[in-house]
Amino acid sequence: MRQVHDYFADLTARDEYSGVVRITQGRAERFAEAYGFANRAWEIPNTLDTRFDTASITKLFTSAAALQLVDAGRLALDTPIHDILDLRDTAIDPRVTVFHLLTHTSGIGDDCEEEDGERYEDLWIDRPNYSVRQTADFLPQFVNKPANFAPGEKARYCNCSFVLLGLAIEKLTGHTFRDVVTDRVFKPAGMADSGFFATDEVHPRLAEGADPIRSDDGSILGWKRGIYSFPPIGSPDSGAYVTAADLERFLISIHDATLLSRELSDAFLTPQVDDCEMDGWTRKYAFGLWFYIDAGGEIVCYEKEGVNAGVSGLIRHFPQQDVTIVLLSTMEDGVWKPAWWLHKRIVSGELDL
Repeated sequence: MRQVHDYFADLTARDEYSGVVRITQGRAERFAEAYGFANRAWEIPNTLDTRFDTASITKLFTSAAALQLVDAGRLALDTPIHDILDLRDTAIDPRVTVFHLLTHTSGIGDDCEEEDGERYEDLWIDRPNYSVRQTADFLPQFVNKPANFAPGEKARYCNCSFVLLGLAIEKLTGHTFRDVVTDRVFKPAGMADSGFFATDEVHPRLAEGADPIRSDDGSILGWKRGIYSFPPIGSPDSGAYVTAADLERFLISIHDATLLSRELSDAFLTPQVDDCEMDGWTRKYAFGLWFYIDAGGEIVCYEKEGVNAGVSGLIRHFPQQDVTIVLLSTMEDGVWKPAWWLHKRIVSGELDL
């Protein structure tokens, strides 16, 4: 795996990567190394025990917690969200179901319509980001936004679908979303280093993201942290902290039906709705995962990724090779280029595993 180390070392030397890389085949670790800084100001290096903000990868944990309630008979995939939450006098369509929310087919207006060019950090221009700490605090940002389409009509990525799922989890369990995920997802999955940590408090081994400020010619003028770009603690759609090994433990727990019944574990790993056609691929959604399917109908890989200011990460599994890669970075643009570098070599068999 020398070629992998040399590739990431070169990216790091050029300030194009900072984070961890983990590659496994089956349950065997083939490569795991850390690069760059967990704290750039003090030049504290990343390690394999560093805990990284996962951004939208958090949605996988929300999905698992919601589906546990389906397994328990407390919820059904076709349950309308209005049956659980008081959403009267809002723009949330009464026909929106749990299935719609899980598969990004609800059509509800998102708090940040990134597909329309809106920027998530702009949400905090008139509202302090530190004031959004509980799941219900997100509601004013989206419940009165017009729907993009009727429920089930098509797929469109929607962060706030998972906010509603988080509120449903809280209503049905009587506990906070973060406590439910910690106790019912992280602990049984063996994710001992994972959790929701307030960034305005002191917690050990938390990476602090920073993005380069570049001049017109691409040279780096300085570095900017994203502390005003998102709330100070994770929510149902974003912000849980994990190590690379813990993130893989989550996927293993789904494969092994540790968290969910065999039926729902299989559904979690099965495409549920069409998303889009892209560059010779068909992309489909399941309950948090994206599936990339080739022209012959074979699943090439499935993944979940996340991105925010000073944060990028992904977990991608290649079922034909039984290979999983985890990339977690303290840079917004950190993981995308190397993810596809690895992807091409895994699919082609060039990577010596």
